[in-house]
Parts: sequence; C-alpha cells; structure tokens
Amino acid sequence: MARIAGVNIPTAKRVPIALTYITGIGNTSAVAICDAVGIDHTRRVNELSDAEVLKIREHIDENYTVEGDLRREVTMNIKRMMDLGSYRGLRHRRNLPVRGQRTSTNARTRKGPAKAIAGKKK
Repeated sequence: MARIAGVNIPTAKRVPIALTYITGIGNTSAVAICDAVGIDHTRRVNELSDAEVLKIREHIDENYTVEGDLRREVTMNIKRMMDLGSYRGLRHRRNLPVRGQRTSTNARTRKGPAKAIAGKKK
C-alpha cells in the first residue's frame, strides 16, 4: 500500500489514476507528475519500487499544495470573502449558490429541502 501525502493510494490502479485520489491533484497534474518523475503511464502502483514512490512523494511535496494544506487555504479564502462582505462572501454566508446560478426553481442541493409555505392552498 503506497502512502503519498497522507493518503493510501489504491495499488491495483495505474499510477496517474491512483494519484488523483489525492485532494488537489487531478488528471493533468497526475500525468505531469509521472512525466517529471519519469514513470510510464501504463504502470500500476504495485509495480513501483520504494525509490520511485519516494520520488513521487518528494515531487508532490515541493511542487503542489495538497490535502490538509489545500483544504485550509480554501477555507481561509472563503472566510476572508465572508469577512470582507463581498458578494461571494454574502452568498457563502447565506448558503446560496455562489457562481451565478438561478435560485428561483433549482439550487435544492445548496438551499436544502423545500420548506412548505402556510396559506398557499386554494
């Protein structure tokens, strides 16, 4: 079981796909990491040596913000917007969609289940 950035990555999967299990690393970043370290994209995680896993781990540590640090950074950015009172901060504070979606009919995921309005029946 390879452990990179505090995450146990699946051993049976190909290296670029397995790297996407780390928060902050997507498909493009995973392929770039494999190219930088010199690992073939078709190899599986269980075929990697300890030295190769160590290379991947060191490359990620020095070039990417991942997992806890990334989550903390995103949370602090949202908190900063809320404290400033920006439009996006207000949307976060009211638990409404932030990126311009309509709220008249949709947005149930963000707003929660529909609340019944009394006296509407007729």
